[in-house]
Amino acid sequence: MNLDAADRIARAVLYEGYMLYPYRPSSLKNRQRWNFGVLYPPAFCESQTGADACFLQSECLARPRSNCRIEIRVLFLHLVDRTFGRLKEDWPRDLASEPDFAPVDTLEVAGKVLQPWQEVKEREVALTVHAEELPSGVTHAFGFAATREFEPVSDEPMQGDGLIVRSQQAVSGKIELSAGMVADGTLKLTVLVRNETLFDHTDDKGKDRDHALRFSLLSTHIVLGIEDGEFISLLDPPNEVRDLPAQCRNLGAWPVLVGEAGQRDTVLCSPIILYDYPQVAPESAGDLFDGAEIDEILSLRIMTMTDEEKREMRESDPSARGILERTEALSPEHLLRLHGVIRSLRPIHEEGS
Repeated sequence: MNLDAADRIARAVLYEGYMLYPYRPSSLKNRQRWNFGVLYPPAFCESQTGADACFLQSECLARPRSNCRIEIRVLFLHLVDRTFGRLKEDWPRDLASEPDFAPVDTLEVAGKVLQPWQEVKEREVALTVHAEELPSGVTHAFGFAATREFEPVSDEPMQGDGLIVRSQQAVSGKIELSAGMVADGTLKLTVLVRNETLFDHTDDKGKDRDHALRFSLLSTHIVLGIEDGEFISLLDPPNEVRDLPAQCRNLGAWPVLVGEAGQRDTVLCSPIILYDYPQVAPESAGDLFDGAEIDEILSLRIMTMTDEEKREMRESDPSARGILERTEALSPEHLLRLHGVIRSLRPIHEEGS
């Protein structure tokens, strides 16, 4: 199976929209994050009148053989709140106990002003389903516990009068796989991912989207691999099964083939609609999280930021700091490669020919 080949595309999807240019918390567009693949707690969705979802469903077609095996990987981001405090006493010797601190809005350390932010942890749930399990289907529950971590920070090395607090709510969910023959030798696979996190929606906080995001699965998508079999493209199916993609119902995710052109053993079910065999341009120096733009434009814009804007970008998030440092290190030759490239040429036929 070609699961490794899907990793770079899957990571690009995972972090699409994580932080948008100009990569600063004070920017309006970065106060409304998490716009793709969000699975909210069911209780929150029930209290809303919009299209917020607590599950996604992806259906794709496959041609299995006798010893077929399906690999499923569900990937999502788990939100981490970063806040700050000032210690009221020395850092506890017992690291298992919570330090006594007073919350503060911002923290100034070594000339840096740290601001509250929503970081994330990458989560992955993987399972393998064998051919004999497909007729009856498979259900797999998963969960990640709440955490609360403390990091001492200070102007002086080895001291700790300031405190970074990272807290995370527990989330839980379920993966359901079912399958059925839709034509001779052709199987329709249905994968459901549900958020089953308990959530109190009865007060004003429970109706707030920002609060619900703490109990949500963010940027959720699925990577499917098949061994001893092959997937069928829903965008360009063979003629003998051309009518079958219409029987596939995809809600919140769309399946495309990934890997090298012609390979059919891996599918990415993405909350962002892609074509078969999507690729990250080899000229790209790294993730920019803003797929609506192109690397050259974003890189040039970052280079024109003021020192104050770059300072805020650098201090907001490790990923944003990485973008800034990587962009400032780009050579003139690399910038020139970002300007454009011809991937292939094909003849243009005259109209009517």
